[in-house]
Amino acid sequence: MESWEFGAMLRRLRDRVAPGKVGVPVGRRRRAAGLRREELAALAGISADYLTRLEQGRATAPSAQVVEALARALRIGDAERDLLYRLAGHAAPGRDVLPSRVPPSVQRLLDRLSHTPVVVYDASWTLVLANAPYDALMGETTAWRGLERNAIWRHLTGRNTRVVHAAQERARLEAGLVADLRLTVSRYPADRALARLVNELRACPRFPELWDADPPAEGPARQKIIEHPAVGRIALDCDTLVVAQDDLRIMVYTAEPGTEDAERLALVTVLGTQSLV
Repeated sequence: MESWEFGAMLRRLRDRVAPGKVGVPVGRRRRAAGLRREELAALAGISADYLTRLEQGRATAPSAQVVEALARALRIGDAERDLLYRLAGHAAPGRDVLPSRVPPSVQRLLDRLSHTPVVVYDASWTLVLANAPYDALMGETTAWRGLERNAIWRHLTGRNTRVVHAAQERARLEAGLVADLRLTVSRYPADRALARLVNELRACPRFPELWDADPPAEGPARQKIIEHPAVGRIALDCDTLVVAQDDLRIMVYTAEPGTEDAERLALVTVLGTQSLV
């Protein structure tokens, strides 16, 4: 398909989406009924300039990851999502491909946690989306590209993380993540992108050893210590919810009400979301 057809569909979808439906504040002076380009770009984690070039047909061959991010930001149904993939020159993901779509029902759940740090990973532990409180807590994730978006790579390399681990806890966490990835590969043996991820992770010194090891007897500790540059250390509970049908992992960070950690988390959320705006 020609790139202008993909761009035309993007414009139609963007004009159709009510800002309030996707969590974009609606001011009194707003003239556009749908989303502005800057708003859709921010929701999808791409630059406004790149979105402009896509809509005008001047940028060709957007990656499958970009198409998925746009479909997710626009909250479109399966039929329109598949069409968007085909117009971009990609086959729509089938059942043998690891899913990374956040369905509307899960998105509604996330909307209700808009003041709580939440991050969503697919079954390869690659970041699908993170809300503003999570970015305020952990650092802005929209700048992460490629392997940076994979939690296993970040833990094995020690990059882009504010989580403080004791050596034993770090080892147990890494072993659990790699064991879960091994199960994921067994469920999606035909997924080429997943196979490429495993090959790239093999460059990490400890990955081959963990890949061949037995899974840990215990899961990771529920409590996480976050070293935040503005407020110092925060002890938070981290619960991982698995959406079995869509093979997603939702991590939710909370603090015991009335504690100093809860106050620090609230301060981080206010300071961080203000700076992100």
